[in-house]
This record gives sequence, structure tokens and C-alpha cells, in this order.
Amino acid sequence: MEKEINFKIQLDENSVPEKITWEATDKPVPSTDEAKSVSIALWDHIQKNTMRIDLWSKDMPVHEMKKFYLDCIGGIGQSLLSSTGDEFMSHEVNHLCDRLVAHLEKEMKEMKKK
Repeated sequence: MEKEINFKIQLDENSVPEKITWEATDKPVPSTDEAKSVSIALWDHIQKNTMRIDLWSKDMPVHEMKKFYLDCIGGIGQSLLSSTGDEFMSHEVNHLCDRLVAHLEKEMKEMKKK
């Protein structure tokens, strides 16, 4: 059985992403959906390093970008636990995420005051 996830990136004249769409064979309802950001990490088992692709559309607000990465960090904490069973590493990642969430909340409150 094969599954596919496809991304299409529309670029402006300066090669900056304007629109990101994606579709996947596993979606319950087949459709092409829009995303404002995508982050893909691949492990190269030959080179023993991580290759990353991070893209975001130019109209994505900074506070949403920060929340996006906080969600990614939280997911990494859960994935560490699920894939390795390492509770310490998972806890440490989640602890970092909690501190960053508090920082973002404080930042958002200060922005609202202005």
C-alpha cells in the first residue's frame, strides 16, 4: 500500500511563498487545503543528520508563526515519548514548551495593551 502527501507552493516574483496547499491520499474527504506554514524534517540515515524544509507564506502573522512552532515543539515531546519511551527527554521538551507558551502569552498581553 502506498500513501502520498503533496505540497504545492506558489511563489511571488522574489521566490517568497505566497500560497501553500496540500493534499493527502489518507484524508477522510479528498480535498486540496491551504496552509500558512509547513515544516518537514527528514532523517538521513547515511549522513546521520536531519534535513529540514521550513516554509511559510508571506502573509502569516508573526504571533501565529510562534504558535505554530510551539505546537511543533509540543508534538516533538509527544513523539519522543511514543517513539523512544524516553520520559526524561519528553518531559524536558514539554517543560521548554511550557516556558515558551508563558513567554508568548505575556508577549501577546503586552501587544494588546499597545
